[in-house]
Amino acid sequence: MRIGSNPNKEINQEQSFYIHQIIVPVYIPNEEGYFLDALKILKICLNSLFNTIHDRTFVTIVNNGSCSNVVKYLNELLEENKIKELIHTDNIGKINAVFKGLSGNNIELVTITDADVMFLSNWQTETLKVFSQIPKAGVVGIVPQFKMYKRYCGNVIFDNLFNKNLKFLPVKNQEAMIHFYDSIGWDRNYNQDYLKFGLGLTQGDVQCFVGSGHFVATYKKDVFEELLSFIGGKKAAGIGEDYIDNKPLKKGYWRLTTYDNYAFHMGNIYEDWMENIPKKTTSENYSNLNLFKRKKIGGVNYFIKNKLFTRIIAVDWILRIFLKWKKLPKQMVEKY
Repeated sequence: MRIGSNPNKEINQEQSFYIHQIIVPVYIPNEEGYFLDALKILKICLNSLFNTIHDRTFVTIVNNGSCSNVVKYLNELLEENKIKELIHTDNIGKINAVFKGLSGNNIELVTITDADVMFLSNWQTETLKVFSQIPKAGVVGIVPQFKMYKRYCGNVIFDNLFNKNLKFLPVKNQEAMIHFYDSIGWDRNYNQDYLKFGLGLTQGDVQCFVGSGHFVATYKKDVFEELLSFIGGKKAAGIGEDYIDNKPLKKGYWRLTTYDNYAFHMGNIYEDWMENIPKKTTSENYSNLNLFKRKKIGGVNYFIKNKLFTRIIAVDWILRIFLKWKKLPKQMVEKY
């Protein structure tokens, strides 16, 4: 029997103190073979995160069916108030773990990151600069990579086709770019020109590259206003990645990456350099962000920019004209 009315029903939900959420899905089912160093690398990842974030950051860990040692470590972090939210699940896949982390709050920015990322000083500040000065930015990565403009960037190029500030920029940190491709097991026999120039965009005093990778990126939260409840099947990982990548395009948001490198990918094997975790930085005093939000665009708009235009610009002779027009050095155009 219930008598009376629950007084909490009349309480308005206040705006969150937090302005930036970090979601880290963690899947370490054992400490053998591929996962032998995984817990050690996870600790480096999270310690680098704790040392480089401001105090208005809400860290969510989604334990996606990990072993008992990992569970114990994560529970300790929650008890120590180093993380704000810990969700334990069975192995439901990375994308569904991310869905769980996204629900239940309205924090303006959300970073989705793998558990093998070393965050570097100022990554949060530089990410916010891009969002603040480029209102149409919807996704901002922090690790420049090769030819990022090739995927999910049709709208950025279409919208800036006649903008002189869309042009190829010199890569600022070639060593970090080499490091990334070493970390994912690539030989160094790739086109060396990719290390020298990338398609970039300049707006105000902010320079950035067009496009973003997947293993760590920050999104405007309104990108995820509508979400599927579950993605399953053998191809769930690929489908989930495409699903997340398409969400910003549905609102006409651009996919960008900071001009310099602000994170390292560690992979699954521990190496000595990983001990060089950034020291704790002084937290800046961030006010509420109130970032520009966009409404969902029409289907015709989406198709022209993200389907039709990308097919046209991918035609070899058209692409070569585009590369020359956007200031890629002439000697690089043929093989870029």
